[in-house]
This record gives sequence, C-alpha cells and structure tokens, in this order.
Amino acid sequence: MDIKKIRNIGISAHIDSGKTTLAERILYYCNKIYRIGEVRGKDGVGATMDSMELEKERGITIASAATNVRWKGYDLNIIDTPGHVDFTIEVENALRVLDGAILVLCGVSGVQSQSITVDRQLKRYKVPHIAFINKLDRTGADPEKVRDQLREKLDHNAVLMQIPIGLEEKFEGIIDLISRKARYFTGPIGEQVMETEVPAEYRAKTEEMRETMIDAVAMFSDELAEAFLEGYETEEMIIEAVRKATIAMELTPVFIGSAFKNKGVQLLLDAVVRYLPDPTEGENIARDKDDGMRNIKLVSDPKLPTVALAFKLENQQYGQLTYLRIYQGSIAKGSDLLNARTGNKIKVGRLVKMHADNMEDISSAKAGDIVALFGVDCALGDTFNGGNLNYTMRKSFVPKPIISLALGVKDSADQDKLSKALSRFTKEDPTFKANVNEETNETIIHGMGELHLNIYIERIRREYGVNLEVREPQVSYRETLTKAIEFDYVHKKQTGGRGQYARIKGILTHSGKDENIFMDKVRGGNIPSQFMPGCEKGFLASLEKGELAGFPVVGVKMTLDDGDFHAVDSSQLAFEVATKSAFKENYFKAKPIILEPVMKVSVETPSEFRGNIMAIINQNRGLVLDTVIDEHFTRIDSEMPLSETFGLVTQFRSVTQGKADFTMEFSEYKPLPKNLEEELLKKREK
Repeated sequence: MDIKKIRNIGISAHIDSGKTTLAERILYYCNKIYRIGEVRGKDGVGATMDSMELEKERGITIASAATNVRWKGYDLNIIDTPGHVDFTIEVENALRVLDGAILVLCGVSGVQSQSITVDRQLKRYKVPHIAFINKLDRTGADPEKVRDQLREKLDHNAVLMQIPIGLEEKFEGIIDLISRKARYFTGPIGEQVMETEVPAEYRAKTEEMRETMIDAVAMFSDELAEAFLEGYETEEMIIEAVRKATIAMELTPVFIGSAFKNKGVQLLLDAVVRYLPDPTEGENIARDKDDGMRNIKLVSDPKLPTVALAFKLENQQYGQLTYLRIYQGSIAKGSDLLNARTGNKIKVGRLVKMHADNMEDISSAKAGDIVALFGVDCALGDTFNGGNLNYTMRKSFVPKPIISLALGVKDSADQDKLSKALSRFTKEDPTFKANVNEETNETIIHGMGELHLNIYIERIRREYGVNLEVREPQVSYRETLTKAIEFDYVHKKQTGGRGQYARIKGILTHSGKDENIFMDKVRGGNIPSQFMPGCEKGFLASLEKGELAGFPVVGVKMTLDDGDFHAVDSSQLAFEVATKSAFKENYFKAKPIILEPVMKVSVETPSEFRGNIMAIINQNRGLVLDTVIDEHFTRIDSEMPLSETFGLVTQFRSVTQGKADFTMEFSEYKPLPKNLEEELLKKREK
C-alpha cells in the first residue's frame, strides 16, 4: 500500500444536507455494497452508515461511522459524521484525525447554522476541504447562490469547478470546467458516466465560467498565470495549482450534483483523490512527555516507532472497540503498545478495518491508516506509542454541556443497569455527563441539547432495559440572613450525675459573600480554647439545613465575643449543642431569605436575530450585560436564573432557525423575588 495513495476524509454538513445519502452512493460506486439503502429506512433496510436502530427510525446520523473503499487505485478511509448540533463532539473527534473533508451543502438552503459550526471545526483542526453542492434536482436549487454564500458567510475563496446542465427537475448532467467536457450519468443507478462535447447552448457560459475559475486558481501558480495569458495552459497545470491551493486552505474548489438522483458522485470521488492531501502532506504534532512536553512533528513513515490516537470508542457485545488513527510507524497483531496517559502496556489482539458496524480482520496496518482495536481498555483521546516513545497528542476541544435532566428508577436492579449505561456513555461521549446531586439525591444527566439527552434516554431504555422516569432537575436553592442579631444563649441540662452547661454570647450577621465564617473573639478565657471546636462544629452543622425551607445556608458570619462555662458540667458537646440551639432560636429573627443560582449565559447569533434573543432573555427574568457586534454575528452576554434556563436551548434555536449557539456557567447566588419565594414555600409545605 502506497501511503501517497491513501485519503482519510470526512463528510461534514448541516443536518439533512444529504451526507449519509452521499456516503451510500460512494460505497455503491466503489463496489463496497451491491444495493443502495435509503435514509429513514423506507426500504426496510436503511443506509449502511446509519447502523443504529434509532438512526434508521429517525433518519438522522447520531454516531460517526467509518468505512474504507478503493477508487481508481486509491484507498479511501471515510467517516460520515452527524449533522445535528447536539452531536458536535462526534464531528470534533473525527475531524482531528482526518487529512481532508467534503463540506456538503444543500443546493436550495445553502449555508445553514450547522454549516457554520462545521466550518469553524474544519478551520480549528486545519482540515483542507472541497465543497459539494447537493440536491440540484430540488426546486429552488442554485449553485452560484450557494457559492456566493460560501464566500460571504464562511469567508471561503470558493470557486466552481463544474456547472450544471439544467437545474431542478431538468438537471441532466455536469460540465467540467477544466476539461471542457459534459458528463451524463446513465444506467439504472447512474453508474455509467458518459462523456460528450459541451452542448452548443452551454459553450459561451462554459468559457466564461472557466476563465473566472482559472483567474482565481492562477493566483497560486505563476506558471499557470503565464500559460493562461499566452493560451497554452494544460489540464495538469490547473489540477496541480488547485491541489496546492486547496491543501494550503487558500481555495475551496466547489463541485455539484445530486446524490439522491445519482449524479456527480463519481466526479466528486475523482476530486477527492486529485485535490485532498495524503497522510504525508498534513502537519501532525505530538508532545514529548519525557522532554518537557516539547512539540514533535510526526512523520508518516511506517519504519519509525508507532504513534497512534484513540479517537472514538464503542462498547460492543464482546468488549470495547477503539478506533485508532496511526500517525507514525506500524501496528501488527501481537505487537506491544504503551498508553501514554496511564503508562500501561497493551498487546494488540484483534486488529480490524471498519465498514459501518461490520469488521474485517487484518494482520497489520501502517502510518496514515485508520483501524480499530478490539478488547483494549482505554479512554477517548489516549495516545499509544511503540518503541521507547512517550508522546501524547493534543486533546480535542470539548464544548461544555448546556442542558440537564433528572433520572429516576423504580427498583434497585434498574439502578445497577442505569449505572452501567451511564458509565459506558460518559466514557464514549465527553459532552454527556452524569452525576448524583448530593442535596437532592437525584441522578442528573447533562448534554448538548434536548435531542442529545433524549437519544441517550432512549438508548438506556432499549439497550439496557431500564424503566426510566425523566423530569426536570431540582434547582439548588440556598438560604441566607439579612439582619444582624445579637444572641446570649445558655444551655443547661441536669439529669443526675454529670450535667451539661454552656453559655455563648455574640452576633449573627451576613458575611458579605457566599462563604460562611466562624470567628472567635472571646477574651479572658471565658470559654476555654478546648471547647471552641465544639462551638464551630455546632455552627457548621446548623448550616446544612436552613429553618426557612430546608436549603443549605450560605453567607453567614457567627462571631462569639463572650460566654461562660462550668468546671465539671461543660464539655465540647455542651458547647456544640448550645451553638446549634442559639442559631436555631435566632434564625427567624435575622430575617432569612431564599437565594437562587444565577447563570452567566453567553449567546452567539447571526445579527438579524439579535432582537429575538434579547426578548427571550428578558422574558426569562434575564438581564443583558453586554453585546459585541461584528459584521455577521452578535455575542450577547447576560445573567439568568437557573430555574428559567430549562428549555432555553429550544427557545433560542426556534427563533434563530437553529443558528444560535450558547454557553452557560454558574455566576452567583441572588435573592429570589418575594412572590416566587412565597410560591416555593407553599410547594414545600405541601
């Protein structure tokens, strides 16, 4: 296998742009499958790359799927990634191991919200890409409009390499601007590509568009610029210049077609091998843990010591499946690898190439390839080394979860199954988190959106047979004092034999911040120092559950300035009880109130939806703190009570056509409005 004939590519796009349909056609034309399945399983089978039952039912890609095909002597490792914003981590993990990508755009809708997110990810990982404008058979399709959107909205130097023959229901074929040839796709499933001269009515348009294309490409090749001016440019010169500019990410060549109608897919495959880089052309950096994390440039040489990255995990019936990208060296069955994170050695047992959910056993794999190991215990993002290397690859960007739900089960058997499911899914997906809230004793799951959490809830029910109850999580409220109160409390207990005696005097007040403070200002030994830990213990115990509504108490300062003791009857326990009783007796006199957690919510939205977002913030008791406006996007920073943020992601997406992104983090506790406090107290009484 020649490493220069390997292409590791991803298919990325907004939801419903036709990625999975395109992947299905690629598999068919590369003779990997012998019948074409359709998304949503209308044919009872579904698309090959959507192997999960939920994917077939809903007609969406939930988990990225890998496959490998051969096209005209080239080996292509292809990863089909989800388009929905909730599964963005699957895209992140795939993009970091790819050398190139196909950005799929709908010929009607053009650049959509997730196209913007995917584009950000492609740029973050410096992945060279070509664009494919799909669905040209649909009413309203306009490839030139989509090319303009690529330029304006995504800031791409987008250049059409092809033009369509007809559009919408009259879309018949494609004219290649480099070769000046027309191509038609015949046969039952478009498998035969017929090449002809450009139809007479398209010749003028072809020459005009070809000149525009070469003008753009000649910027990256002096040889081509000179040849074009003198009229002797060759196809090879144009291809070489396009390839160079694409790999440098200075040009996005744009191809067209309709995957569903079987038009243009073979030409797109030709473009993948022509213009996207092989594994030797990308820059991959590792850090040497034995040399102060110094940056090391990896070389795609199978003879060097191995460096490979685990970029996707799947729990299968017989153990964990770990997807690896080999950056350097080779991996063979029986070879030893070192996990750079844990320091543990592993022996390679079973080595496979993946085709969706099917495996093909192989004996070895070399630098540049994407393979999977069976039965290896590791975490997502672990680096494996051969020889004496101790290199580690950079971590993926992991967005923080923004939505939570509380889960409940009815019996203990289900609790064990739930724990197993959560342990597996949190390991596979870093944006899916789970924890038990110690205050409310609820199991809380956190994720990227309602669809994200709903999919996991459905998978827990189906794959683990757990009878789940789902509800909104309880908000962690707090209590505090608003008035300073002086106290003088005597604790006396005589029951025959040794009694209990303690007197404490001081002041209860607000501490001015969220922390609780205990201060000893007793002078002259009125309370001996050995009893003071009892006072502090009593104070801290009183804070665990406030008398107003049973929430933890924060922001309280207790200062002891005097007291008294008995030589026989005083003890640490007596002073602990005295402190608890003094706190309880004076709590309501100090006018307690309920505090609610307030979150910092930062929203990024296309500027035309700014007013809609601000309206939602105001409706949810939010306060806009700052707005940052650039050419196309606005960032709105605000504060909002946590209780108002449930369902917020859906509200934001519904008023921005799904184009808004937001992040949320805890800011501080603030007083709950009086009317809401009264409602909350009534609910708790019931």
